[in-house]
Amino acid sequence: MRDIAVFSGTAHPDLAAEICTHLGVPLLPVRVSRFANDCLEVQLQANCRERDVFLIQPLVPPVQENLVELLLMIDAARGASAGRITVVLPHYAYARSDKKDAPRISIGARLVADLLTSAGADRVLAMTLHSPQVHGFFSVPVDHLHALRELATHFRRYDLSNTVVVSPDLGNAKEAAAFARLLGTPVAAGAKQRFSDDLVKISAVIGEVTDRDVIVLDDEIAKGSTVVELMEHLRGLKVRSIRLACTHGLFSGDALQRLSDQDGVLEVVCTNTVPIPAAKRVPKLQVLSVAPALAEAMRRIHNGESVSALFA
Repeated sequence: MRDIAVFSGTAHPDLAAEICTHLGVPLLPVRVSRFANDCLEVQLQANCRERDVFLIQPLVPPVQENLVELLLMIDAARGASAGRITVVLPHYAYARSDKKDAPRISIGARLVADLLTSAGADRVLAMTLHSPQVHGFFSVPVDHLHALRELATHFRRYDLSNTVVVSPDLGNAKEAAAFARLLGTPVAAGAKQRFSDDLVKISAVIGEVTDRDVIVLDDEIAKGSTVVELMEHLRGLKVRSIRLACTHGLFSGDALQRLSDQDGVLEVVCTNTVPIPAAKRVPKLQVLSVAPALAEAMRRIHNGESVSALFA
């Protein structure tokens, strides 16, 4: 069997190191330098020849820098005669750009998928894509993980007898329903209309939430405008308490502090698919690790075992 070789870009080295700890393999060194004309250069500082190479890099701000760094890592591995190159994308930022919803608009999710494949990626391991169908933009195999088990394990510590899971919109309702099944609770959803990146309107909440403890589940929270709008409706419907949960805690600007300060919010829960600076963290924040899940998926890919069996 080919040896495994794991490298990380500069986007989230802490997650990569934790994954390698669970795999029981070293995180191999990468040198990233910059020419005088601002171009990046990447060198993988360990042998790749005929090895099973995994490149870990979430697309987080600065997204374009991290994307180019990832493309150069893939190219370096291909040029070094890697046996197979698997890109591990804990967060695929361009997954939000998945449809043509305005004239002459780009579809970034498809373009970036093409770039990764053209650079030499043989396989992709992703976590909670914004739209599940985005994996169809790739012309190479994609293993699509989710963090619902990690989130469910966390929330099972509480009394859920009067709890309902609420999706901010109908697009995320399927994931919210799956999460509700794991918790054994009902599910509800907001009827949302988006006017711009930070302007949304929720006209109604579909489902029974009055006098209940609410867990709001979304795939990612960036500015938090959707969640804030939803919470206004939930408070108007007299919910007892609110907990916020997501896989990707992007929390741009002061979003985390604003969400934490909202009336009725007991907790904000996310995973470590993206790095959260210490300066942004608040007492109500709980960060769960997906490193064990990613490590197990990587082990199964390396050994030729089923990854879908993880969710059976």
